[in-house]
This record gives sequence, C-alpha cells and structure tokens, in this order.
Amino acid sequence: MNMLYKSLFAFGLAMMAVVACADSEQPVTYNNPVIDRSLPDPTVIRAQDGYFYLYATEDTHNVPIYRSDDLVKWRYMGTAFTDATRPMDMVPNGGIWAPDINFIDGKYVLYYSKSEWGGSWEAGIGVAWSNRPNGGFHDAHKLFVSKEIGIENCIDPYFMKDDDGRNYLFFGSFHDIYGVELTADGLNLMEGATPVKIAGGLIEATTIIKHDGYFYLIGSTGTCCEGANSSYRLVMTRSKNLLGPYVDRNGRSATGDNFSPLLNKSPQVYGPGHCSRFVTDDAGQTWMLYHGYQASDVNGGRKVFLDRIRWGTDGWPTVLGMRPSVEAEAPLFGDVVGIASPSAKSQEQEVIVLPTDRQGMYRLEAADDNPFTWQLISAAGRLMQSGTARRTAIVDASHMSKGMYVIRIDSPKGIQNLKVMNL
Repeated sequence: MNMLYKSLFAFGLAMMAVVACADSEQPVTYNNPVIDRSLPDPTVIRAQDGYFYLYATEDTHNVPIYRSDDLVKWRYMGTAFTDATRPMDMVPNGGIWAPDINFIDGKYVLYYSKSEWGGSWEAGIGVAWSNRPNGGFHDAHKLFVSKEIGIENCIDPYFMKDDDGRNYLFFGSFHDIYGVELTADGLNLMEGATPVKIAGGLIEATTIIKHDGYFYLIGSTGTCCEGANSSYRLVMTRSKNLLGPYVDRNGRSATGDNFSPLLNKSPQVYGPGHCSRFVTDDAGQTWMLYHGYQASDVNGGRKVFLDRIRWGTDGWPTVLGMRPSVEAEAPLFGDVVGIASPSAKSQEQEVIVLPTDRQGMYRLEAADDNPFTWQLISAAGRLMQSGTARRTAIVDASHMSKGMYVIRIDSPKGIQNLKVMNL
C-alpha cells in the first residue's frame, strides 16, 4: 500500500510540474536560431530588472539591443547609441564591432571595438556607460588604438575581474590576446598599466568564464565571415589565474597557440563562434549565445544561436555533440522553478517608446499587430496629439515646448502611461 501512495504522490508531482509549465507559457523546447536576423558577436547581461539584454555588432546601425526573459524569445529595444551620441573620437570611418556589456559600480558599462574592415592598424577599443540597460549610452571615449600601443588589430574587448576584485580588459584578434588592468569604475586604463600577453595569435573574440577554481578562456578561430565557407569555431584553454598561464586539455601552452575544441560547424550551421559570456537560468543550468550562418539562409547573415553548456567531470565545458543544436529543451525560468521573474506575457504585450535621432521625436513599438491608440499629454494635463496605429507609431513633439510629457497608450492589453522629456 505504501508503494501505491508513493507512486500516486510521484504522479501528482509530475502533473504539478506539467501544469506549472503550461501556466508559465514558457517554451518546453526551442529551435535555433533564437534570433532570426544578423546580429554578429552577441554579448548578454541579466540586468537589474531581471531581463536579459543582448547587444551585437552593428549590422543594425548604432549597436542593436534585444531583450528577453527566457533566452529564447527576444524583442528589439532600440540601439545603444544615436547618431548624436555615436563614438567618433577614434577611427571615425570605422564600424562599431563586438560590444561587451557589464554592470560595474552601479552603471551599465559598454566596451566596444571601432575598426575599419581589413585595416588592422585602424582599430581600437572604447567605452561608454548608461544608467539603464536598454540604451542611452553616453560619455563614449577611447581607451586605446592599435597605432598608439603597437598591437595590431585591437578589437573584441572582454571585461573580467580577478580573484582580488581588480578589473581587467582582454582584447585581440589573430595578433595575440592581451589583458590590461582598468580603474575601479572600469572607465579608464589603470595608470601605468601595460598589456600582458596571455594567448597566441590563432584566436580572437576572447570570453573568460570562472568555474570551480579555473578561468576558462574561450576564443574563436578560423574565418568568421565567408558564409558557407566560414571555418569559424570555438576553442578553449584554462588557467588557475586570470592572467595565466593558460593550457589546453593536454597541458600545452596557449601562448604557443594550443587550444582544445568546444564547438564545430554542423550541416545546419556554418561558422559558429564569438560566444557571449555564459549565463545561468533559474534552475542553475548554464547557457551560451553565439553567432553562426544558418545553412538554409546563408545570405541572412550571422544569426544568434543558443546552446546549453554542460560541465564535464574533468571540469571542462562541453556542448552536446560539439555541434549547434537544431531543437533542444528550453532554459527554465520563473514559475517553472518557483522563482519570481519578469513574465513573458508582459514582454509580449507592452508598447515601448524608442528614441529616434531627431530630438523630440519618439517611436512607439508594439509587440503584436493589434491596434492601439495613443495620446500625447502635457504636464498640465492638456491633450496635445493623438492617433491610432498598428505595430509602430511616430509621435513628433519636436516643435513643442520643453518639459515633461506623458504618452498614454490604450491597447487590448491595457493602459500604459509613459513619461518622456522634451529637451
């Protein structure tokens, strides 16, 4: 009889788990790519509001930002910069590549590369910061450029703290990987600091993960950007100390260009590489985002893929089959594991306000095609403008007096009041 009760109890728990999954509206499985557009070199952070924010090389001008609460469904949130705030103090004709987002000293700090394609000496790294993760980055300034420090192709920044809490920036692309110390706020080089070589010249796109007493340096080797002919892939090495020495699985030195494989191409994905820092779901599982060419849409650019990281008994990270997944079990968040997190439903329903390059002009962006009405109301409560739209609306307050306004949005999902400042 006891066995019967135990069986019924186990069945009840299983049914509760199923109901929890259904109520949460979280996907049970997902399909790659998780973002079906060109967003090379993704970087991701779980911000203070609980959402994940992803930034990428500017195939979308001024560095695109996407938001998610489950790592699977992503929503465009605008750009890190505008034409007015775009970094111009180094490599003026260069593109903004391979950003790296961090939360340092109460600020969202964004490191970025500025480089001309094929111009390995016309390359450098800068930094900007914002009080919020969904844009508004400012005070963009140069940290260094290749010509100034005598290191070719200074791109692909990555921020990491050592065991003593000191800040370091790692960088380099096929001309050795270096680390250099930063100030406590992460916004400048430490006075007198000089770059230290930690790995050889066969890799780029450094990511460093701390796990069980080791620092795992993950890089990308091969050709990144040749579509079906791309040979890009992820490799790794590790060390007990942040600045090395790093060695591969066979104990060979990373400064001698020895690395162990982590992720290779598959028939469905060409050139997988340039991964984000690892992130953890609410069930404690480890995940990695990276870019790759979808074989069925090679001309669509380098899209964003997601895969789970498993830690081997020897401590090294692994990806199942060493290949990108096509369909896999989804990350677990929120109600599924009994932890409060932003609801997917709220992300899908809200209308957001995005800035434009014109002062006083705002873009309203809905998550679906349901019609919504909007009103622009002054601080005194006076109705200034109104309209009805689907998906996107433009509110032009550029000709109005300075001050605070409220954009009131009425949609099938409810009413929102969004404050904007007309400066």
